[in-house]
Amino acid sequence: MVLSKINLKNIETGNATLSNESLFALPERVLQFGTGVLLRGLPDYFIDKANKKGVFNGRVVVVKSTDGGDAVAFDKQDGLYTLCMRGLVNGQSVEENVICSAISRVLSAATQWELVLKCAHNSELNIILSNTTEVGIELVKEDINSLPPSSYPAKLLSFLYERYKALGGSSTSGMVIVPTELISDNAKKLKAIVFELAQFNKLEEDFIRWLEQHNQFCNSLVDRIVPGKPAADKKLLLEAQLGYQDDLITMSEVYSLWAIEGNQQVKDVLSFASVDNGIVITDDITQFKELKLRLLNGTHTLSCGVAFLAGFTTVKQAMGDKIIGNFIRQLMLTEIAPAIPYPVAEKESAEFAAKVIDRFSNPTIEHQWISITLNYTSKLKMRVVQVLHRYNELYSAVPEKISIGFAAWLIFMKAVKKEGNVYFGELNGQSYPIKDEMAEYFFNHWKNLSSGNLVKTVLSDVALWDADLTKIPGFANNVTENLIQIMEEGILPVIQKAGK
Repeated sequence: MVLSKINLKNIETGNATLSNESLFALPERVLQFGTGVLLRGLPDYFIDKANKKGVFNGRVVVVKSTDGGDAVAFDKQDGLYTLCMRGLVNGQSVEENVICSAISRVLSAATQWELVLKCAHNSELNIILSNTTEVGIELVKEDINSLPPSSYPAKLLSFLYERYKALGGSSTSGMVIVPTELISDNAKKLKAIVFELAQFNKLEEDFIRWLEQHNQFCNSLVDRIVPGKPAADKKLLLEAQLGYQDDLITMSEVYSLWAIEGNQQVKDVLSFASVDNGIVITDDITQFKELKLRLLNGTHTLSCGVAFLAGFTTVKQAMGDKIIGNFIRQLMLTEIAPAIPYPVAEKESAEFAAKVIDRFSNPTIEHQWISITLNYTSKLKMRVVQVLHRYNELYSAVPEKISIGFAAWLIFMKAVKKEGNVYFGELNGQSYPIKDEMAEYFFNHWKNLSSGNLVKTVLSDVALWDADLTKIPGFANNVTENLIQIMEEGILPVIQKAGK
């Protein structure tokens, strides 16, 4: 039995939270660019949850904006899909299956652009969401009258211009536009591109005035791990439990956060936000960005070399080990959390850290440490350097675990060979790829410098850090000592000493 509108009545209610058929009659109120799993696992889930509570009462028309894939599964299943949430909350296992019915239909930008533009005539539709990947929000100077334009910002402008013409540029016809692409100030960047494209296309001043005065571009931050479709064997097991076939079945962790910058008007339009604490609408989302950047991303970055050198493949494996798991917890709680370079209440950072620990320990997520080492050097700069400076300002001391993280990073970056354009390191006789923009830099330094000189040269490189890290008293010496000890004794004895 395939999951579909007609088969809903045949599904046993104990297996998943079902959708009421009355929800299919709700009007389309959201235009969404992107069919990806993150959108299905976060905003579309929230909208479905609100609809089931009778709060938002609107559905999502989705625009498939890339050439890859097709909408056959969505059509076959009437837009229905199952979100299977798995994870830990306060250390306790949580499992939930929800049949989501927020999606009304999927339109192809390539072949159905005129139908997409027709949606602009719908006065009830007043929200635009997107996730077109980080490279989707880029300026391409092009004619917005193409069918369709190639870039997402041009597609968006084309739709907004159609909206303006169809509804007479009224004050009530503006849109709330919320990009979820994982770049800082995503809406601010998108808005700037849209306005530049409007000038490039020589659109009238009245339209540009309407665009500025009656449309709200809202920065947002999304945080939820949504691996998407499970492996074939796990999919079959899930379908056997659920009692139906679902080609759009989507896995996600339990934790969710969607922080949106907006005023009261935005809150009124995004009324679905009231049904879940995972959605926060506020005038400034900087605190949420800092908590995620430092406690989750920063801890990941400082831990990945340590855990990798200790022989662990995945995050959950490392969290299950007493020595490494304790190192990661203490790194986050005692060195990163107190030194976040933004005013955050201790209670809030502690609560966020507890959730991060649950997420790291999630037995259903296979997060590979080697994948976290991608662009390792730039991640250290962006996520950790300000924390390091702040810690020194507050305590006039060297954060021991952060210095171990830097030492492990330097050892991980020690390439022994190059094949094609990729450098490789070696651990216990096994090679591993170093996918970092600075791989050649470290290859040459490791060849030509002693350990002590290597540390001093790298840490003093202002081009790498926008600062000279050797000016932090004791930090270079601490990193050097840890690096030498790790190379001589291995990572575990060094961590054990640091924990005493």
